[in-house]
Amino acid sequence: MLDKAKKLKIIKKFQTHEGDTGSSEVQIAILTAEIEELSEHLKVHAKDHSSRRGLLRKVGERRRLLRYLQKENPTSYEELGKKLKLKHVKNLIKAQTGATSEETEDNVDDDAIQEE
Repeated sequence: MLDKAKKLKIIKKFQTHEGDTGSSEVQIAILTAEIEELSEHLKVHAKDHSSRRGLLRKVGERRRLLRYLQKENPTSYEELGKKLKLKHVKNLIKAQTGATSEETEDNVDDDAIQEE
């Protein structure tokens, strides 16, 4: 479970306009942070099946939101995927440009450094 401060920081970073708390970009970013936390929890507590079920639910919800965002706003989908370092988006960009995976990772890391 994300604490309020961490959630507000994510909202502030990914909001599309002032006061935005529910856009697809924000929801995907929050779900990604929750998925990362649950993944770390499950590495320590491998037999926690209720948390595993919650993780799978969050992954499914994020997948649906990503599919919607890709359909509605492909440029925002690619930018968000680069910021969050999502594997599916990296592979999509790699397929479009014909770059190797190492080149794609270097470009994504450079973009993340420039934004901070």
